[in-house]
Amino acid sequence: QVHIVESGGGLVQPGGSLRLSCAASGIMFSAADMGWYRQAPGKQRELVAGITRTDKLNYADSMKGRFAIWRDIAKNTVYLQMNSLKPEDTAVYYCNVGGPQFGYWGQGTQVTVSS
Repeated sequence: QVHIVESGGGLVQPGGSLRLSCAASGIMFSAADMGWYRQAPGKQRELVAGITRTDKLNYADSMKGRFAIWRDIAKNTVYLQMNSLKPEDTAVYYCNVGGPQFGYWGQGTQVTVSS
């Protein structure tokens, strides 16, 4: 059984930073594509950053230079470092393991950027 748990969300002021973590079990972590997605109220879920099984990185244009994704295979964990946060980054952030169509999703973690 696949189990995914995100952590690290919270309230941060504009310009601040947060690090999200996603721990996965029950899946061959090293062979899976992974990604972070987000969904703001009234909007569709969108890709934030992805990392393939071969460690190829992909970022949404608005996150380039501010966000970084990486994974620790030994810990079965994928991370998202978010810097220079803006109010428009406010959303529920979801971890995906195995691809958005057939993979597995975490329960989401709220990120709120506000003064």
